[in-house]
Amino acid sequence: MISETVTAQASGSFRMGDLTVHRVGLGAMRLTGSAAFHLGTPSDRERSITVLRRAVELGVNHIDTAAFYFSARRSANELINTALAPYADDLVIAVKVGPFRDWSGEWGTSARPDQLRGHVEENLRQLGRDHLDLVYLRRMSQDSIAEHFGALAELREEGLIRHLGISCVSPRHLTEALDTAPVVAVQNRYGLGTPDPEADELLRMCGERGIAFVPYYAMAGKGAEAGAVEPGPDDEVRAVARAHGASPAQVQLAWTLHQGPHVLAIPGTGNPDHLVENIAAGALRLTPGELGRLRAAAPPRA
Repeated sequence: MISETVTAQASGSFRMGDLTVHRVGLGAMRLTGSAAFHLGTPSDRERSITVLRRAVELGVNHIDTAAFYFSARRSANELINTALAPYADDLVIAVKVGPFRDWSGEWGTSARPDQLRGHVEENLRQLGRDHLDLVYLRRMSQDSIAEHFGALAELREEGLIRHLGISCVSPRHLTEALDTAPVVAVQNRYGLGTPDPEADELLRMCGERGIAFVPYYAMAGKGAEAGAVEPGPDDEVRAVARAHGASPAQVQLAWTLHQGPHVLAIPGTGNPDHLVENIAAGALRLTPGELGRLRAAAPPRA
């Protein structure tokens, strides 16, 4: 059985550049409402603040956010600032830049390289910081990321950014970015129920280079973009969950963490109970036999 008092320390830690984080962190998108971005019902403000403060109490020191994480009446960055500032010295806040939305919530086209400074400065303003710990370039449709990533590398040289990452990329984009500046983290969709050979290759490349691999939607299925969080786990996932006294979602999260010591988790939630469950999943140790059964039952990855 998994104790409800498990802290994020149980998941182990990983070093991103000169920043050490526990392997289970928190994704901030769902703090703003019942579904992704401007869809659904805005969150209860005090509940979201409670989730953030409870996460830190339970040892979470890695929070993933973005200025474009907002709903009709909530902003993830503003909630983080209100709940956690002044920030603990060991708290790592990662942001993504590249996509943007206007005041009504409508998406614009991908930012030009010369617009990325404004994106970084907006995150700084909302979070109340003078530098950002980790900034991901979230690739949109561009074939090459060299110019965009180069613009962020310049801001890193200026001291506005401490470390750089890339998101929603192919293996060739990681090679391209490394030719420009150090990369400490790659964030792509990855999970037991979402087969993607390119993500598998990125996982391998990151492990060989000591780069953190940070999956998003690790516990979500096809409805993830609309806020769904459980894809209806198959019989094998449920069987492993029963054996450990865990939930299927915890097994999915634990499976992801078992893919390598460089793999981090940023499950998102606005629910205090789900937060505790997600953090407790970091203590779940699956046997080689269970991992093999789960892999065999999953959709083909090639």
